[in-house]
Amino acid sequence: MLKKITPEQVRKGMYVHKVGASWLDSPFWQNAFPVDSADVMAKMRAARIREIWIDTARGLDVAEPAEPVAPARPAAPEAPAPFRFAPVQCVSTRDEMQRATKVIMRGKDAMMTMFNEARMGRLGDVAAAVTLVEDVAASVMRNQGALINLVRLKQADDYTYLHSVAVCAMMIALARQLGLPDAEVRDCGLAGLLHDLGKVAVPAAILNKPGRLTDEEFEQVKRHPVAGFEALAGWPDVPAIARDVCLHHHERFDGRGYPHRLGGQQISVHARMGAVCDVYDAITSNRPYKAGWCPAESLRRMAEWTKEGQFDPMVFAAFVKCMGIYPVGTLLRLKSSRLGVVVDNSKSLLKPIVKVFYSARSMGYIPPEEVDLSLPGLGEEIAAREEAGKWGFGDTSRYWVHA
Repeated sequence: MLKKITPEQVRKGMYVHKVGASWLDSPFWQNAFPVDSADVMAKMRAARIREIWIDTARGLDVAEPAEPVAPARPAAPEAPAPFRFAPVQCVSTRDEMQRATKVIMRGKDAMMTMFNEARMGRLGDVAAAVTLVEDVAASVMRNQGALINLVRLKQADDYTYLHSVAVCAMMIALARQLGLPDAEVRDCGLAGLLHDLGKVAVPAAILNKPGRLTDEEFEQVKRHPVAGFEALAGWPDVPAIARDVCLHHHERFDGRGYPHRLGGQQISVHARMGAVCDVYDAITSNRPYKAGWCPAESLRRMAEWTKEGQFDPMVFAAFVKCMGIYPVGTLLRLKSSRLGVVVDNSKSLLKPIVKVFYSARSMGYIPPEEVDLSLPGLGEEIAAREEAGKWGFGDTSRYWVHA
């Protein structure tokens, strides 16, 4: 039986089912664990924990009162209130960067643990994964671009784990753009977190191969959706949306995907969302076999693939609204012939804040300066999107990561 208690009521011998605290505020990685020492009790009382759910079938109950209490009349069962995300205040990309970085690093550690447990045939902690999803959602709601764009800078060695965090964040943003209720948004985020779990069944040498895969190797990769779905079948409390996205995120709208060659409305809207988010993160990330494309170029190519039948046009259009025509990190040339990168598009998707650092007129670097194109009477506007390689800039992320 589950029972809600306060941190002050915790005693040795109890079994904690869930901790009522933010992922960042909790000192514990696992949500479910035994209270087996005074140190655990002290940590729980010192942390910013609102409430604790204990499982009295697996551990002690709260201490019995000194005098017997007359049994209360049973109350009529109440329907559980629908899940709602805690309200947050919107902030600028700059203000969210530090907190988003912490969420990403905790997410990476969590996914490494989850993948390693899956490799050994152990069931993951779904409650802990849900807590991570809620923290990712809070960051996305405070500022949609900060975490999504920071996690795009992942190193090739971290790709498998941080790809899951990135797709989680984009699924949350896309679900909110589509107007889905909070509980469904949370399930979509969990689906993004778990969608590639089946890759534990694919040899690392194939996943990290720098060259083109052979037909036999690609067939092994194509088995990962089914492998992930089968792994999740043994996990209690995994929502149907997460299982579905895991199995069908490589289906194509035109019916030429895998594993079941579903098409159109045969594919759930959640799996169609997963397909868009999965591909976007893959092509914008540096991989062993290629450098990632810039966000704007990636959206341009995905628009072409949508016309060819790969993605649901409605879902892709909503995704573009999430990311913006000029996502953070896009290199732009302004009417004044200055070049700069988008550092924030939360105020306006069409008129973002750009940090200029180069003059195409004098062909030289200039002191970096932020230009808010949404300000009235500025007399400045976007002339064109540019490729960093054409100008020999190399990595331009330093202009917006610490903006």
